[in-house]
Amino acid sequence: MKENPLKQLATLGQSIWLDYIRRDLIASGELRRLIEEDGLRGMTSNPSIFEKAIAESNLYDKDIRDMALKKMDVNAIYETLSQRDVQNAADEFKSVYEKTDGKDGCVSLEVNPHLAHDTKGTIEEARRLWTALNRPNVLIKVPATSDGLPAIRQLISEGINVNVTLLFGLPRYRQVAGSFIAGLEARADQGKPLNHIASVASFFLSRIDTLVDPLVEKFLDPGGKKTEIAEKVHGQVAISSAKAAYQIYKEIFGSNRFKKLADKGARVQRLLWASTSTKNPDYSDIKYIEPIIGSDTVNTVPLKTIDAYRNHGDPKLRLDQDVEEANWIIARLPELGISIGKVTQQLEDEGVKKFDEPFEKLMAALTKKSSE
Repeated sequence: MKENPLKQLATLGQSIWLDYIRRDLIASGELRRLIEEDGLRGMTSNPSIFEKAIAESNLYDKDIRDMALKKMDVNAIYETLSQRDVQNAADEFKSVYEKTDGKDGCVSLEVNPHLAHDTKGTIEEARRLWTALNRPNVLIKVPATSDGLPAIRQLISEGINVNVTLLFGLPRYRQVAGSFIAGLEARADQGKPLNHIASVASFFLSRIDTLVDPLVEKFLDPGGKKTEIAEKVHGQVAISSAKAAYQIYKEIFGSNRFKKLADKGARVQRLLWASTSTKNPDYSDIKYIEPIIGSDTVNTVPLKTIDAYRNHGDPKLRLDQDVEEANWIIARLPELGISIGKVTQQLEDEGVKKFDEPFEKLMAALTKKSSE
């Protein structure tokens, strides 16, 4: 019998996390099955996922009505529901957390998306969520905006686990890793332990191709040098960015600066591949898994992609392959009139909005359900 490809990923050093959360997934035992049979090692959530879970199902309706009768406002209701789901999921993953000595078995919860450009507000809310969740195996999601960087440093210095989200560009990734290390250094200077701190940097992938591909496609027909470049670049910018990011990761976490922290028990901040469901139907449904399998990385995927990989995945270490070609692809973009800096900034801005809007929809749905 063929070994489960999802389980094989763990032997290659990559952890599969689930990009989904809903009450019935936990209550039905399905999450436990995914952990035991597929080797699932963690879970991420975001405002969009919670909006679908709470607003588009009746699973939470009774609790919403009960809390409304107690005169709780919609923000408090949302926080109670989301925190309860995250706590229950974290409890399901406790065995993984213990077996991997805290490397995996983590569940993420995001700060309010309205705080994406508010450093002080992000720090305060992250502290509050961390205390309320009261689980060692949770990560607080903080966006990789310029205002998020000092928050990352501060939270890490306080021993709060951080999942850095909405990361698209390579220069910003360097800043994120730098903020993480600076936070560890500040904590070490206070004589506090480093060994329990977990962090991931969530690099969003498929959205890059979704934005860049139409810009590249303009050059696919005319013929000539730019067409040759466009043919090689088309559909490859996200994967190339991931490969380049991994080289940066190895450079930063292989440095003497980090070694001093590692000697005191610090763990690396792993790269996590996010936005890994395939948006373009012309592409493979496992396009954002196969080429980016690498040691000490995480891939967080929705249920549909987990099913696809279980069915026809072919796990091999590929993240370190074709790095020169990846760098070439990124370097060619200006020749097609594409500024990757502008692209990644646009994606960051849109990413914040894509979490703001479902959050507002969720608040509206909670208001409506509270009055029913």
